[in-house]
Amino acid sequence: MIKINRIVVAFYVMIFVLPVCALSQTTYYVSSNGSDTNTGTPQQPFLSITKALAAARTTQGQVIIRLFGGTYYLESPIVFTPADSRGDGEILTITNVENETVTISGGVRLQNLRWRKYKGGVWQTRVGPDLIFDQLFVNRRLQHMARYPDYDSSARFLGGTAADALSKERTARWQNPGGGYVHALHRSEWGDFHYLIKGKDSLGELMLEGGWQNNRRMGMHPVHRFVENIFEELDSPGEWYYDKQSGLLYYYPPEGLDIKTATFETPRIRHLIEFKGTEAAPVKNIRISGLTLMHTLRTFMENKEPLLRSDWTIYRGGAVLFTGAIHCGIADCVIRDVGGNAIFFNNYNRYCEVSGCLISDIGASAVCFVGDPAAVRSPRFEYNEFVPLEEMDRSPGPSTNNYPASCSVYNNLLFNLGMVEKQSAGIELSMCRHITASHNTIYDVPRAGINVSEGTWGGHEIAYNDVFNTVKESGDHGSFNSWGRDRYWHPDKKKLDSIVATNFDLVLLDVVDPILLHHNRMRCDHGWDIDLDDGSSNYRIYDNLCLNGGIKLREGVNRVVENNIMVNNTFHPHVWFDNSNDVFKHNVVATGYLPIGIKVWGQEVDYNVFPDSVSLKAAWERGTDSHSVCVPLDFQHPEQGDFRLKDGSKAFEIGFKNFPMDSFGVVSPKLKALAKKIPLPSIVAVNYADGDEAIEFMGAKVKTLRTLGERSATGMDETRGALVVSVMPGTAAAKLLQPNDVILFLNGKRIDNVGDLREALMRVIGTSTDIAIFRNQKEIRKSLFFFK
Repeated sequence: MIKINRIVVAFYVMIFVLPVCALSQTTYYVSSNGSDTNTGTPQQPFLSITKALAAARTTQGQVIIRLFGGTYYLESPIVFTPADSRGDGEILTITNVENETVTISGGVRLQNLRWRKYKGGVWQTRVGPDLIFDQLFVNRRLQHMARYPDYDSSARFLGGTAADALSKERTARWQNPGGGYVHALHRSEWGDFHYLIKGKDSLGELMLEGGWQNNRRMGMHPVHRFVENIFEELDSPGEWYYDKQSGLLYYYPPEGLDIKTATFETPRIRHLIEFKGTEAAPVKNIRISGLTLMHTLRTFMENKEPLLRSDWTIYRGGAVLFTGAIHCGIADCVIRDVGGNAIFFNNYNRYCEVSGCLISDIGASAVCFVGDPAAVRSPRFEYNEFVPLEEMDRSPGPSTNNYPASCSVYNNLLFNLGMVEKQSAGIELSMCRHITASHNTIYDVPRAGINVSEGTWGGHEIAYNDVFNTVKESGDHGSFNSWGRDRYWHPDKKKLDSIVATNFDLVLLDVVDPILLHHNRMRCDHGWDIDLDDGSSNYRIYDNLCLNGGIKLREGVNRVVENNIMVNNTFHPHVWFDNSNDVFKHNVVATGYLPIGIKVWGQEVDYNVFPDSVSLKAAWERGTDSHSVCVPLDFQHPEQGDFRLKDGSKAFEIGFKNFPMDSFGVVSPKLKALAKKIPLPSIVAVNYADGDEAIEFMGAKVKTLRTLGERSATGMDETRGALVVSVMPGTAAAKLLQPNDVILFLNGKRIDNVGDLREALMRVIGTSTDIAIFRNQKEIRKSLFFFK
């Protein structure tokens, strides 16, 4: 078994465990009741953290800045520069006084409020026009901007959506909607879009600004959308509206709240703590621990920068922002109720760690590692862009060091993420290298728990994580998700196949080191447990417990999937390259494989465990699994989460080995006690037999597109259409169709299934007509003639 990255563990021991008493140290104290003219002792504490940092710069040895309990409201971020750097063994630690709760807030507490009834259940008070008022917290609980439809905690998408949110009938009611927002899912449920309402034009139409938050700009979902910050929609308890022009705050208090004694707070800054260094002049050896960080502005309108050929755009910021840091980290902190990312590692960072933290109720992602696109060779940003082969830089790896590397995310509890931005993750890796994510518990997220954007530059180790309740507000994704749209990748599958067949060396130029994914427990109820999409390459996937969604491998190369258990699901190979070199062996599946567009089955698919002879026979007929076996999947204690096979199973004779079932997720007792338990599945007999009728269409075999796998393989926005399974050479279909096309319309009739296609065919024999097909994630329209 490959061990967790020893460099990172050694750093953790040195920075986060080494007793501070082992070296000479100085302690400065800060209190919200102190004074910056004091000496920083417990009896005479400083008032500001900034003053304590100034004192630390002139102090040799280890320095600890201890904060007495209370809330510290920041007007601007705490900033560490190279001037704050410490030598090895002279760590600067900012922490709490033992057993006292310290909150660092990026908000302001509203004072001297004079509430009076407005009308209905709404109250109003004057607060002045100089506040941003992006969010409102009452007694430390987030309230909702006036919105339509009203917030519904039970709704799957966006807290409630409505197709008529932007209807003319609705918008006509809004006298002055400027400053409102439109939020919507992506049309294919690949994340989201957000727009600022600038007002109405002369025809009464809304003027919108935005829509840049997703790099696949295919438009808003027609149903899953809502509007907020509209005064006329202030009609439900817990809603509020701030009129910046008049300086008036309107609030509809929930039943039982004493509005005159409640505490009201609103954020005013985007970042709480910033590390500002560079590779040449880094910030070194600074540690944050034992604090609660909260209240930052939402950043969804600043989320503009596209990542490489990704659905993602990114905002390079967070409540804690690391840029140019070495041997720095944050440990044992609580980060909650922040409007954007919680922690962001931007560009050059080395040997930094996030450990022992509880991160919840976050507007975007929990922990991000995102490097500099200028370090990428031959980068492209939009899905359909491609650098011609003759112009491509063929040097392997990055061109500079300006990216995060050798950092760790260890033993963190991450949940209720992506509260605003749905294209988000518990841990996001993009343009970085050798990141270790281990022993984290991640759940209740709108998209992936752990996401690897593109292959640059590999070397990650993702191990012993517990990831579940994922893809809750999106589609076509997984608890672990990745894509590998690296420099070789082309959106046209035929051209991509040709590139890999003739220029195989290009495929591994970006993902230069293998990515290890092992000893994780994952469950996705709206997608795959492990989803390697669009060219994900150079993976070693072993000893993982998949509880619901199985494992999907789309086109890519050099993936070794070994000794995994897939409960209630199976292996999903999609549109592989002929020379993929993929290996799938010693795995336990709960039903037969579900291949899509597979002609060549990699280097080896064998020595696997099937639950029944029918599934195994189907594998034999495809030319795989000659040494595989079928045995009853008799687990030891599945009701307790122990899915090890019982002793004596025939599975052990062909190489499968049990692996521990008690090492997933957080390790600290405190976080373990707080973590939600993963829902354990009941073992069911899964039957994926295809009962759809396939019909002949001009020499092609066509069936109803009906599964999540077929939708993902084709890139469809929803499960509909007639899927082209195969095309006979020399036929009329061969001039028009390709395998994996989806027929959407024929003669103006929408095709949802093969029944619709058959009905449409009856009306076009002997005539010319139009056909619309979906290929390479684009709709193509052509004309054709149907002979009698």
